[in-house]
Amino acid sequence: MSKIAIVYGTSTGATEGVASKIEKVLGNAETQVFDVARVTVDQLKPFDFLILGASTTGYGDLQDDWDSFLPKFKTLDFTGKKVALFGLGDSSSYSDTFANGMAVIYEAIKDNAEIVGAVSTEGYTYDDSEAVVDGNFVGLALDEDNEFDQTDARIAAWVKDLKQYI
Repeated sequence: MSKIAIVYGTSTGATEGVASKIEKVLGNAETQVFDVARVTVDQLKPFDFLILGASTTGYGDLQDDWDSFLPKFKTLDFTGKKVALFGLGDSSSYSDTFANGMAVIYEAIKDNAEIVGAVSTEGYTYDDSEAVVDGNFVGLALDEDNEFDQTDARIAAWVKDLKQYI
């Protein structure tokens, strides 16, 4: 069984809450949750499966703590590791930059990491997102402002898909 690290960056607590839900649904004793503001690259080295979560702030910007950590994180040796992404955004007020924070992380590591857990855009309401590649979100996109009632079902379906890689 894989050693899993869930690393989240949060400004309002919503991404931390989602990280906790994902940990619970995973039900894996080998899972640890880290706040990106307090983790080091060395702490992540022993993990072979990384779940990375970030909120999108402003007009499509990456959450501040992730923005500071990402240059260091890109130096991690991703050999033998799998990475899954989740991102929060506001599909109504910021419908043209929905979950773009997740896209920033994806772009930074896509050439060095095996990224798994893409999610269909079907059932989402938004205008545009840089987190959509080849018709799918690069990870789990969530809207805790407008579609919070769909979060639990989306997490359950996503984790079920991820279990084939864990």
